[in-house]
Amino acid sequence: MSAKKIVPVIMAGGKGTRLWPLSRAAAPKQFLQFLGEHSLFQKTLQRVSDRDWYAPALIVTNSQFRFLVAEQAQTVGAPLAGILLEPVARNTAPALAVAALTVARDFGADAIMQVLASDHEIEAGTVYFDCIRLARDTAAAGKLVTFGIQPTEPATGYGYIETGSALPDGAHTVARFVEKPNQARAVELLASGRYLWNSGMFMLPVGLFLDEIRRYEPAVLEASEKALAAARRDLDFERLDESAFAAAPDISVDYAVFERTDHAAVVPSAFAWSDLGSWDSVWAIGEKDENGNVLGQKATVSATRNSLVLSRDIHLAVHGMEDVAVIASEDAVYIGRMADSQNVGQIVKTLAASAATRGLTETHPTSYKPWGSVASVISGDRFEVKRLMIQPGRKISLQKHHHRSEHWVVVRGTAEVTIGEDTRLLHENESVYVPQGVVHRLSNPGKIPLELIEVQTGSYLKDDDTVRLHDEFGRA
Repeated sequence: MSAKKIVPVIMAGGKGTRLWPLSRAAAPKQFLQFLGEHSLFQKTLQRVSDRDWYAPALIVTNSQFRFLVAEQAQTVGAPLAGILLEPVARNTAPALAVAALTVARDFGADAIMQVLASDHEIEAGTVYFDCIRLARDTAAAGKLVTFGIQPTEPATGYGYIETGSALPDGAHTVARFVEKPNQARAVELLASGRYLWNSGMFMLPVGLFLDEIRRYEPAVLEASEKALAAARRDLDFERLDESAFAAAPDISVDYAVFERTDHAAVVPSAFAWSDLGSWDSVWAIGEKDENGNVLGQKATVSATRNSLVLSRDIHLAVHGMEDVAVIASEDAVYIGRMADSQNVGQIVKTLAASAATRGLTETHPTSYKPWGSVASVISGDRFEVKRLMIQPGRKISLQKHHHRSEHWVVVRGTAEVTIGEDTRLLHENESVYVPQGVVHRLSNPGKIPLELIEVQTGSYLKDDDTVRLHDEFGRA
């Protein structure tokens, strides 16, 4: 593939909880649909889909999200150059070092890689691609390029970049990086006209970037090289070696390279951008009604202004409110002043500190599997009811349970059911019983999603009672 094409590197491993209760540790914001039909991760893939500009994307994520990444990429028809799995979290410097080594291996040391966050909302119009072109040309001229967003307000949630002297092509040198300021300092930075928001996006000539890591943080590069050399293939994924990668210093790429290198440049970027770090930022980008409200499909409001009302499951009715966020998932509701949206993280910490509520910060009642999804409908002593969705052509593992039996009822589609030595088709409104201890499997041979209701009964119902005998996703 031509080295002139930009190689996108998408960072998709973060476990953000600032958009709780929709975003949780096992379901971070990049994989959720907030205000449209695609997730932020899918929108990021679509921004790098033009093959005249881009090679297929390389994804850096963790094992927990590997099937979600593959499924969402497939849904939008985005071919991938690879999926790197980080065994432990080690900040952005080691992650980008491994990514750069992979790009150099697969595309050549003269390649240029664009680093993108998977959870940003960006208006990808003419202004955006003008900035991409400028950043690519600046990187090709021997600069490590970051994108600095033109600030529109004295925001305290972002770091800032002070622009230095102008370069011939329209980019600037970087004078310095500034940590997230307090409100008074943010007002000063905005008034000076010299500062840009630090977007965390980069355009990097791979060879130069690796040289600078070797110069300033050789331990990062050494650990990354060893982790990649000892990586192992797992289906379509590449698992980095855990012991080698864990030895890498936990340091950001800003600290490791950009604040020390003589080659840093910044492209002033005036396109619409948000890192969607709080509910007020989701409201800011949403389509508003005549009263300034941003509403999900399951929301009705009256005498309410400038509010955000979103629900994943139940219908919300809001009356007589102003400047509030009302957010509902299947099992939790958040209500707060829009101005206090930055403080959601503190509520999450409080919930996580208690054993009774910790689960609300970690997982949703709906969880995504490599074959589809499963949602808990109701649970009680010795029973649980779940809703299973199995994608066309997919199957669960061949498995058995020591402590529970299962009843399956087909709601939509056709199921191929294996119970012991018997395999048969199950159609809509038909059911089957799976006795405790019997080997079984469920698959979808059809062209539409298969929907079932599963009723589990027994003395122990947790997932660690599942014994997988064969699994096409490598989990057996």
